[in-house]
Amino acid sequence: MAEYLVAEMLERQPQEGQDLLLRTSILQRVNSELADLLTGRSGAERILLGLEDANAFVVSLDPDRTWFRYHHLLSDLLRLELRRTRPDEVPDLHRRAADWLTAHGMVVEAVRHLQSAGDWTEAAVLLTDHSFGMMLDGQEETMQTLLKAFPERPGPGFPELSVVRAMVELAHGRLDDAAAHLAVTDACSSYVPEPSRRRLRTAVTALNLSLARRRGDLADVMSHADFLDTPPAGGTDEEMAPGSDLRVVALMKLGTVEAWALKDSDDGVRHLQEGAELARKIGRPYLEVACLAQLGFAAKLPDFTDARQYCEQAIALAEEHGWGTAFILAPALVTLASAMVWSGEFDGAEQFLRRADIALQADSGPGIGTLLHLAKGMLHAGHGRNPEAAQEFTEAHAQQSRLSHPHALAGYVTGWLAATRARLGATADARALLDTVDGSEAAESGEIRNARAVIHLAEGDASAALAAVAAVVDGTAPSVHVATVVEAQLLAALAHREAGEHEEAQESVERALALAEPQRLVLPFVMTGAGPLLEAAPRRRSAHAALLTDILDVLHGTSASPAPAAQELSPTELRVLRYLPTNLSRPEIADELSVSVNTVNTHVRNIYAKLHATDRSSAVRRARELHLLGR
Repeated sequence: MAEYLVAEMLERQPQEGQDLLLRTSILQRVNSELADLLTGRSGAERILLGLEDANAFVVSLDPDRTWFRYHHLLSDLLRLELRRTRPDEVPDLHRRAADWLTAHGMVVEAVRHLQSAGDWTEAAVLLTDHSFGMMLDGQEETMQTLLKAFPERPGPGFPELSVVRAMVELAHGRLDDAAAHLAVTDACSSYVPEPSRRRLRTAVTALNLSLARRRGDLADVMSHADFLDTPPAGGTDEEMAPGSDLRVVALMKLGTVEAWALKDSDDGVRHLQEGAELARKIGRPYLEVACLAQLGFAAKLPDFTDARQYCEQAIALAEEHGWGTAFILAPALVTLASAMVWSGEFDGAEQFLRRADIALQADSGPGIGTLLHLAKGMLHAGHGRNPEAAQEFTEAHAQQSRLSHPHALAGYVTGWLAATRARLGATADARALLDTVDGSEAAESGEIRNARAVIHLAEGDASAALAAVAAVVDGTAPSVHVATVVEAQLLAALAHREAGEHEEAQESVERALALAEPQRLVLPFVMTGAGPLLEAAPRRRSAHAALLTDILDVLHGTSASPAPAAQELSPTELRVLRYLPTNLSRPEIADELSVSVNTVNTHVRNIYAKLHATDRSSAVRRARELHLLGR
């Protein structure tokens, strides 16, 4: 093959054609301007078009035929021939290509050419200067690949790269490693010339903000967010990185920590909404997905309905850009799964938790780890698998201990772990766990009081159980969510039943149903083992018979609720729908239908909305249920 390509392709070209092919073989793709630069003469466009027309292993990459690439066999051979015949020219060709690519905003390709030229320091500086923008565009994996190409050096190696390494480590949840790299950056920043020093300090502040948020350190988040929101005077936008980008980062991190701290959850929702809107306005979809994903968690504490909407928006936008299993989407996946568990939609929740596992394969951060294991524990508890639930709650408790400050769901983690242990007969272990929060503010929370009631019920002390939940039932004990009060009413019902007070038990059940109905909270009835109480409840006398029936369906293992009616799809939407069960990407579907990718994206969004689907697989499943697709 090599002999054929040399004899039939390279040697048959005129000298200027051979020269162009050899000199541009270092590029992954080439246009006429770049080819003219590397050959030192004009006329490259004519040669490239002629080679493509002659089917000479050269293909255009766009309809206007401005960018071209060579077949990989030809490209490999040309590079070998270039190194054999003109080895001294290779580094300079890479440098010239890097300068042109940098000037035209193609930083990743430029860094690779500087690395190929052996200009390691220049490559490190270029990557560092543009790393903040790459991080905001979700290019952490690309940054990691570029980092691996740098040679090992004794000592700190390339100190300017420490901030890039911190970004990659932070993206993968390795918080201590990220902090170590940021310390190196701080130590070396005084040696960096302006304006790179200002950009570096801004990036370091943004990363410290992310680190503080992941660790739940509210005070640090506030200080770093103030810096990004009001950067030092004297720096232009180019020197400081775009101000709007920085404001989105500050709003997202600040809102997330406020939501986790619970005390400022309303401010957290507001800041995350502002961040998502600003990210949309400045064209940063990666940041918009990140804000929406965190907004789902922030909004779920008052109302799961709003949380589901934000999560579904984040998932739909992420899928448009190919980020369906990216780690930034994990909060939305976990929060949506949790909301589904609360309403008894266990099968759907399990699917989203599997996606969250994929998204978090490389992220071991304690914050999202706590949420993931808590959701898995809830799902096991909903299925009546208490041993497995105890394992997940134990892991959530371990992850929680790695956070600098308590988070909004800390009471659920500790309370449910203690309650599950008590239900498994380990009441001494359950009491020992609750002893660890004695004397703290959390000790009087509704979640911990409910756990004490479960222990008392396991020990056969109904009166003590009623005393434990009394403050929760009357609303004087602080609770994270109304679900805690629903649980307390059910525990009171169980205690009344044990005491032989059946009328009081039914009254507590009816109050629990009334509180649960607005958000359709099914999980508390399942977790507390309230099935016999519900079975004994006269449905005709209940004001909440529909919810009561749904809960009994879940307890009996049938569907939590019928799917909502789907709106009729248009003929064009039906044509797009038929491609969703295939492996074709959206651009490939667009090619098949002879429409633009934006048109396909619009139809897919409409399909999801009309079928009440959250992703491609659920849309296909729903379409088959409605007989819109064949099995």
